[in-house]
Amino acid sequence: MKISGQSALVTGGGSGLGEAVARELARQGARVLVIDVNAAGAQRVAAEIDGLAAACDICDSAAVTAALDAATARHGTPRIVMNIAGIGTARRIVGKDGAPAPLEDFERVVRVNLIGSYNVARLAAARIVALEPLADGERGVIVHTASVAAFDGQVGQEAYSASKGGIVGMTLPMARDLAQFGVRVCTIAPGLFHTPLMAQLPAEVQQSLAASIPFPKRLGKPEEFAELASHIVTNVHLNGEVIRLDGALRMAPR
Repeated sequence: MKISGQSALVTGGGSGLGEAVARELARQGARVLVIDVNAAGAQRVAAEIDGLAAACDICDSAAVTAALDAATARHGTPRIVMNIAGIGTARRIVGKDGAPAPLEDFERVVRVNLIGSYNVARLAAARIVALEPLADGERGVIVHTASVAAFDGQVGQEAYSASKGGIVGMTLPMARDLAQFGVRVCTIAPGLFHTPLMAQLPAEVQQSLAASIPFPKRLGKPEEFAELASHIVTNVHLNGEVIRLDGALRMAPR
């Protein structure tokens, strides 16, 4: 699919990887809906790329539907869906005090990362399948964001790894479900990237993490994630695939 002229939706587009994807799609001529729970972030990015902003929780079906309605009215139905939004946590299943981890923490991460991604995909896909097909019979493309933690989860990452592993697990069946309509589904599993969250860590910690990457020995750049995301859109034969973007990193237990 050619990106230029298409309507696109990017969750988590107010910062980090999502912002980079929103900017790259806009650079290539897409009309972008930026979704983020951080209203200020979404509005800032949308204003700078001449896009549309929507502050909403991706788990809130009514809010996502309203955002899709607004995007459709202004840009047309989004054929490009980038599921980038997510949260993290680190909590051992049994703490040092012997107490079990709060179930609410696990539920919150799985709800946002996995259920939220599925929610956006199902609501957007229902609209995409009703569109007229483009070249090769393609109607749209959905890109999810997992993590290397889906495969190499570290100590205390049960919730995060489970949520990202769920995204990996639903990629192929979702692609198979939507194949009859010409809608592709892929997932990117990034490693260690220089994001606002990473930037909050002390410099020595960031340097130590970067040194653990075989090559290149640096944190990934959000722009590199965005380049892969946009390539998935334009390469019609990419479907049902999970792509690690990690510099050959394999995470140690801790």
